[in-house]
Amino acid sequence: MSAEPSVSALTPGHFVSGPRGTPAPLVIASPHSGRALPPGFLSAAALDMDGLRRAEDAYVDELLAPAAESGAPLITARWARAYVDLNRDPLEIDLSMLSDPAALGPVKTTERVRSGLGVLPRLTGPGLHIYRDRITSAAVLQRIAAVHAPYHQRLASLIEDAAACHGYALLIDGHSMPPLSLPARQRPEIVIGDAGGISAPESVVRYVEAHFRRAGLRVARNTPYAGGYTTRFHAAPARGRFAIQIEIDRTLYMNPDTLERHAGFHDVAEILKNLVAELLGWLPQTFGKPQAIAAE
Repeated sequence: MSAEPSVSALTPGHFVSGPRGTPAPLVIASPHSGRALPPGFLSAAALDMDGLRRAEDAYVDELLAPAAESGAPLITARWARAYVDLNRDPLEIDLSMLSDPAALGPVKTTERVRSGLGVLPRLTGPGLHIYRDRITSAAVLQRIAAVHAPYHQRLASLIEDAAACHGYALLIDGHSMPPLSLPARQRPEIVIGDAGGISAPESVVRYVEAHFRRAGLRVARNTPYAGGYTTRFHAAPARGRFAIQIEIDRTLYMNPDTLERHAGFHDVAEILKNLVAELLGWLPQTFGKPQAIAAE
């Protein structure tokens, strides 16, 4: 690969949109919808743009944008998931990708890493290798420091601002998934992940599930997606920090092969917008109203 871009060239690595002023008790995130690639990355990669975009949760940021307009901030990735995966532990590093693995300290060799899907992915799909050559440990550490860490610092700040105002905060981490290999009538179109029941109260998960079912969608919980690093890292239910992951079947809103949106895009965006609007009314009724804020 070519030389890594400077830290300044990688900044900002994320964007925050939505209302300003008093924080809502809800924060929305889209870590896998980034589409940009740093200078030189595409020309040096083993895959073309179509191959690199196979790792992407295409248009999830745009699906969630109307929901953010309902009153909750939305944090989205700038850089493509093929460059750095914001929904992985920063220690999930694949040493087989590195020219100097001994230069790194401890890593976490998880099943995701073994599958080529660590914090710097090795693959975008079966047999689809991202890199022609090995990369240096310095490049790995720079991407984590310049892109991954600031994203999670900003996300944590949004959650803490909401919790400071309301006494609690709910993070919705938005993703898309390929259609699952099940008969059509058994195939979930939405999968809600609460880290196996530990990242959010049961009442929250049931409320979200009921919303999608009322919209006529098939819903599953935790199988096969229970929530990734974002859900687990930012959740602290004992302190009123709740988190759930929402996976959306891509065929509901686009052609997964061509990445072209179809007529269902508007419908899914409307369902998500209504979910956020309803949660903003339901959460204070269930967990309490915001603390009084002194006049300036």
